[in-house]
Parts: sequence; structure tokens; C-alpha cells
Amino acid sequence: MASKREPSPSMRMRKIALVICEGETEERYINLLKKWYKSPIRIVSHIEGTKITQSLVDNRTRELKLSKYDKVHTFLMYDMDVPSINEKLLACKAEMLLSNPCFEIWILLHAKDQKSAISTDALIKELKKSATVWRNYSKTDFTDTQEAFLKSNIDTATARAMNLKELQNPSTGVYKLIELLKKDESKSQGTGS
Repeated sequence: MASKREPSPSMRMRKIALVICEGETEERYINLLKKWYKSPIRIVSHIEGTKITQSLVDNRTRELKLSKYDKVHTFLMYDMDVPSINEKLLACKAEMLLSNPCFEIWILLHAKDQKSAISTDALIKELKKSATVWRNYSKTDFTDTQEAFLKSNIDTATARAMNLKELQNPSTGVYKLIELLKKDESKSQGTGS
């Protein structure tokens, strides 16, 4: 008769989302996602700035894969407002969470639909005008009110982002990570684990 013991922890598949990002704003947002979603996926972020290469992506992925049972989803969360970095990004094999022109397009989509091309400076100004909660926006941190606004409008931002043409100005792929987290969270809740 076969044993019905639980597999040892080292033999259980771990799902890990590795998000390699450009800067602190993106990392702070990743930390919010960790707080909001009780997904079985472990999210790890690394700020790598402009030194992104396929070799770096491979090394970061390898560092997290501790056993043959681990499944690492690798994402690149970068702004597309620096053409020389875009070439490096597009040469990498990973899921792209690119924002054009910058990450703030994702934030703006929580408040309003932006369909026409926009520069980074104009985008920041538009974000500050979009809702009172963003009037004093700073790239370095989110206030509690801003966090609550982001969380309550995430489905709206996702729907708006999905209607934009990937890699074009404006666009963002951040919604892909949100969808992955929601899918795994609902699977986890559906199985009762």
C-alpha cells in the first residue's frame, strides 16, 4: 500500500515571482502587492537599474531556484523612456511589465483613462491633476491614502491597461503580474489550502 504521508517541504513546488525592476518606486509597489495579495506565490524584487542583461536575469532566477520543484516566473518591470535600455530589455527572456513612458502611467490608469501619447514630465503633471490623492505625489513613497486608492481602483487600472497597445505610448504591462497574483490567490482559496 502506498504511503499517504505529506510530501516533505523540500519536495513541494514553490511558486516564486521574481520581479527585476528599475528603481525604488517599482519596488515599493511590489511590496504593496505582497501586502495585499495572500497568493501562494512568493514575490521577490531586485532593483537592477540600467545594468539589465540576459545573464543577470538568468543569475537572479538561478539564485531563487533552490530545488527542482521550484517554479520561478521572471518579470522585468521597467520604464520605456530610455531607448538604450529598451534594446537591452527586449533582448531578455522574461515576462515584460514595461511601462511607456514610465511606471506612473500605471498609477494614472487608476484615476483616469489615458489613451494619447504623453511625455514623462506631462504624465507626472497629469497624475497630480487626476485626483486629489495624487496632488503631492512623490516617487519615493506612497501615502496610506494613495495606497488605499491604488488598491480600490486596481481592477479599473487593469481593464484600462489591457485596452492599450503593448509597448506603445501609453501602455503598461504591470496588470500581467496582478492577474497572475489574483489567479493563484483564487486557486489557493478554491482548494481550501
